[in-house]
Amino acid sequence: MGSMSLLDEILYKTHAGACGEDWLPCQGGAEVASFNPATGKELGRVRLASAQDYEDILRGAAAVFDRWRVFPAPKRGEIVREIGEELRRNKDELGALVTLEMGKILAEGKGEVQEMIDIADFATGLSRQLYGLSMHSERPGHRMYEQWHPLGVVGVISAFNFPVAVWSWNALIAMVCGDVVVWKPSLKTPLCAIAVQHICNRVLERHGWKGVLNLVAGDHDVVGAQLLGDRRVPLISATGSTRMGYAVARAVAERLGRTLLELGGNNGVIVTADADPDLVARAALFGAIGTAGQRCTSLRRLFLHKSVAPAITERLTAAYRQVRIGDPSDAATLMGPLIDGEAVERMMDGLRRIREQGGEILYGGKPLHGCFVEPAIVRAHRGMAILKEEIFAPILYLIEYDTLDEAIALHNDVPQGLSSAIFTDSLAAAETFLSARGSDCGIANVNIGTSGAEIGGAFGGEKETGGGRESGSDAWKTYMRRQTVTVNWSGELPLAQGIRFEL
Repeated sequence: MGSMSLLDEILYKTHAGACGEDWLPCQGGAEVASFNPATGKELGRVRLASAQDYEDILRGAAAVFDRWRVFPAPKRGEIVREIGEELRRNKDELGALVTLEMGKILAEGKGEVQEMIDIADFATGLSRQLYGLSMHSERPGHRMYEQWHPLGVVGVISAFNFPVAVWSWNALIAMVCGDVVVWKPSLKTPLCAIAVQHICNRVLERHGWKGVLNLVAGDHDVVGAQLLGDRRVPLISATGSTRMGYAVARAVAERLGRTLLELGGNNGVIVTADADPDLVARAALFGAIGTAGQRCTSLRRLFLHKSVAPAITERLTAAYRQVRIGDPSDAATLMGPLIDGEAVERMMDGLRRIREQGGEILYGGKPLHGCFVEPAIVRAHRGMAILKEEIFAPILYLIEYDTLDEAIALHNDVPQGLSSAIFTDSLAAAETFLSARGSDCGIANVNIGTSGAEIGGAFGGEKETGGGRESGSDAWKTYMRRQTVTVNWSGELPLAQGIRFEL
């Protein structure tokens, strides 16, 4: 392509239907169009994989795994490090593509690519720290320990709202663990996935490891169902709605496979009477409207102590009035569009039901042109059934409370359990929120909002959020199999528990 940029090259190849030497030959199958949600214009078309394409990819991935799993982990980490360097070189262009295809503002698009870079750095270090435990045997002359082995082919199903970062949380960790990856991206953001695959292919081909990372874009009926039911894929990591998660869990459980699920969030923040109102307003604004409310960690419910509720409400409403909505590639824009027209319809339907259930819309909530909407602030009461739903849109509920115990009970009274926070200057209140009788979420913060988790901590939630953990801490264990080993060097054969079995 000569002097073409990465972005131009991806769009040209995709729209032309061309398949490079790293891609399966095009078979003339169905196509899916990718649209810019900010303009409604078509960006390109992607040829979807057939059932045979899927089979060819899985067969190739399984063959590569046989070699990759015995390649030393630190060497695998070196390849991941080079992928991170390639991402660094393409950060601006890939971030721009995320903005173009998904609609999040440019700062968030580039930030998503930075998450990938950070994960590559983390995984590189992790490649030398896949530790097992040494344990004391009860039998003389015996040594007992555990070790971790690669799991196999890992299936990754990603969502549109983080079209590249969440894949990297899984894929780059799985790589250093010795697994190979088959990625089924969201068909709302296929160009981002294709761009990442091109970037990774450059590195993998240099080292002779083509096939460690694989991409298969296809419909659920053609590709997704095969992936979920495939016994050659011991782990499926899926990010999406709770409804989708139930279907994934059932299908994989039927073959006793493993799942790592990152599903819906209905995240809440408790604001005590002594909280810093400036911190609250800034955190609530980003948490509620960042990515146009289309993050699994977006703030949905804000619990305000009655003594500060009027002041916080006024401050938030004033801040919302200053939010610039528009072209997400413009640096001055704070909120871009929703992903598509269906998302706009779901938001409008949610606001209709909010009114029917007695909620008062204090600000916003109007549809604008195309996929753009006004973010909404709603005064809610605790009896509203809709509070237990996740509407994937910028709708923020304000709910008043009297006591901290009451606020925690209201906070936990939803099916989801991803991210949570409390804003307070009280040590006792903070520790109560973090205690076993406090937040029931996988993430609990103090004086930090619900969005923007660092990659060093394990990310995931409880209840209908799925129970999965990705990214940092010891989340790597999900991608490996544990093996307990006992070595007898005593020359005798004693049994455990003092059992005697002799002729």
